[in-house]
Amino acid sequence: MNRAVAADRETTAREAGTAQAASAPGPRAAAPPRGGPEPHPPHTPGMRSARLGAWAELLRLPALFTVPGDALAGAAAAGARPGPRTLLAIGSSLCLYEAGMALNDWADRAEDAAERPHRPLPSGRIRPAAALTAAGALTGAGLALAAGAGRPALAVAAPLAATVWAYDLALKHTPAGPAAMAAARGLDLLLGAAATGGGTRAALPSAALLGSHTLAVTAVSRRETTGGSVLAPLAALATTGALTGLVARRRTRLPAGRRAAAAPGLPGSTPAPTATDALAAALGAAYAATAARPYFHAVLNPSPPLTQRAVGGGIRATIPLQAALAARSGARATSLLVAALAPAGRRFAKRAAMRKVSIT
Repeated sequence: MNRAVAADRETTAREAGTAQAASAPGPRAAAPPRGGPEPHPPHTPGMRSARLGAWAELLRLPALFTVPGDALAGAAAAGARPGPRTLLAIGSSLCLYEAGMALNDWADRAEDAAERPHRPLPSGRIRPAAALTAAGALTGAGLALAAGAGRPALAVAAPLAATVWAYDLALKHTPAGPAAMAAARGLDLLLGAAATGGGTRAALPSAALLGSHTLAVTAVSRRETTGGSVLAPLAALATTGALTGLVARRRTRLPAGRRAAAAPGLPGSTPAPTATDALAAALGAAYAATAARPYFHAVLNPSPPLTQRAVGGGIRATIPLQAALAARSGARATSLLVAALAPAGRRFAKRAAMRKVSIT
């Protein structure tokens, strides 16, 4: 009884308030027609910013700064000066890299729902179908840009795209996963060589060095959510030391008539160090400093946070390694250009919109 009386009073009060509001002066919004669709909520700037932030997180935009150096190091290894076709190769690399990022989260959406529920797909900020569509569109754009750089570039970009899709959809959680990722990074360097110089043979040593680094980082990343592995960061630490010594060595291309004179033990077989050699050594040291410290911490304590930090350090170390490879090939200006991507990437990652975006 008391509840019925209270309900009648509340109904009367609401009707009175509605009547007063209706009689109040001022503009009134038109009521939607009965049976018609409900009006859609307006797209506020905050909603648009949240959607852009979700896509930036899905695509890991700060990691994009590690991509252009592949093509530039490949061009340097081929002995060619970067040109318009190199820019097309860089554009192709960026598209295929981002296609892999979107496809990665689409393929891992069930795993991320349990281990990384904050990611854009399991949190519902981006629909899985949208991520898969983006991966397909970016792959097509990457192949189209490679075709614009010439047939040799497309001949490298096609297996690169196939490797990216095979890794994300089938190979990631198999023993072949790290090797597939290393192959993708090496092919990306060869893409720059093919687009700029028309061939890839001269760039194979640089591609092998860059692929070795990627192999080590990927092996560490396989335990970034669980931790507990000492062998992977220890192997990555050893790989970093070996690569630092190799990139500091001069890579010379002598004319055919001078190869005999440059044989070991003969006069003139050891050229005097140059400024480019010093630059390669300095960039090699920067590479070691960026990668070795987080690897060492992960060896001492292979917890998930320190393992994730080791993966991030390995990804960031890609830029000084690319720059050192370019300097090792004698391309001083190209190496400095690649090295400048590291501070640019750090500044970009510190922007307010990017602070919550991880590169791993």
